[in-house]
Amino acid sequence: MQETPFCLRVGHHLPCTMSDSNTTDFTNPSTFILLGIPGLETSHVWISIPFCAMYAMAILGNFTIVFIVKMEPSLHGPMYYFLCMLAVTDLGLSTSILPKMLSIFWFNSREIDFSACLTQMYFIHCFSALESGVFTAMALDRYVAICHPLRYSTILTNPIVAKIGLTMVLRGGMLALPYPFLARQWPYCRANIIPQPYCAHIAVVNLACADTRVSSYYGLFVLFCVMGLDMFFIAMSYIQILRAIFSLPTKDARLKTFGTCGSHLCAILAFYIPNLFFSLLHRFGQNVPLHFHVLIANVYLLMPPMLNPIIYGVRTKQIWVRLLRIFTYEGV
Repeated sequence: MQETPFCLRVGHHLPCTMSDSNTTDFTNPSTFILLGIPGLETSHVWISIPFCAMYAMAILGNFTIVFIVKMEPSLHGPMYYFLCMLAVTDLGLSTSILPKMLSIFWFNSREIDFSACLTQMYFIHCFSALESGVFTAMALDRYVAICHPLRYSTILTNPIVAKIGLTMVLRGGMLALPYPFLARQWPYCRANIIPQPYCAHIAVVNLACADTRVSSYYGLFVLFCVMGLDMFFIAMSYIQILRAIFSLPTKDARLKTFGTCGSHLCAILAFYIPNLFFSLLHRFGQNVPLHFHVLIANVYLLMPPMLNPIIYGVRTKQIWVRLLRIFTYEGV
């Protein structure tokens, strides 16, 4: 039976000039098919176990952080407000990805509506940019606390903290907004199969039958504006922090002061190192199996939301003391 060629543009059939042999007739051109982990489809149920555990830990841990900070008046300060912003961002990022991913693994629910795909794309990029921005704000908090301790309460007042948080939200939301608009404008007349368990921008755009360099250039622009500038400001903050620490008179004072940055440094490493590894793998790992690329991309997005509450819960005395007090009280 001869196939009818068409292009996909937001759920409409459009005639294609391509030959029939180069096109595929989809049942519903307004949807994409998410493959999950290509090549490991038979193991999806087993793969879902660690991802489900990561999601459960991320939900429980980040809700716990927000609850403790809300209930403990002594934690109502800039550092813990930024920590709550990070927890809410992690909840948003993991929830943007995991429910659909688990539905693929458990129920083989691979179809996703075009508009839903674009919505997921937006929130993934929005929350990723927001998380990077929150880490930058937390670096500013550590810089002021260590380099200007006497002015800490006058510099980082509640209105200033709120303005910083609002700025990070607006930056993430506005920089992510062009992604779905750019993806929506392209004609799609290739396979509607995305070899991932979620709608990443570049994976969707690669299916378009048009010159999509604008999308690629914009992705590089956002990468520079978000990751590049944030890493620069974080590095500058810690250069000043280290200068202040090494100027302290005793070794104990230096270690104690540097210890206040331990949680932030661990969280930064958990966020940026997988990102760097994934970027290098994407560019130079042509001989690496596709399923390994996809797994690394999933770990890069889902590991920080799970690790951040653990890092801050273990390394921040005020949080685990309050948590221990809650469990002790309930036990009594």
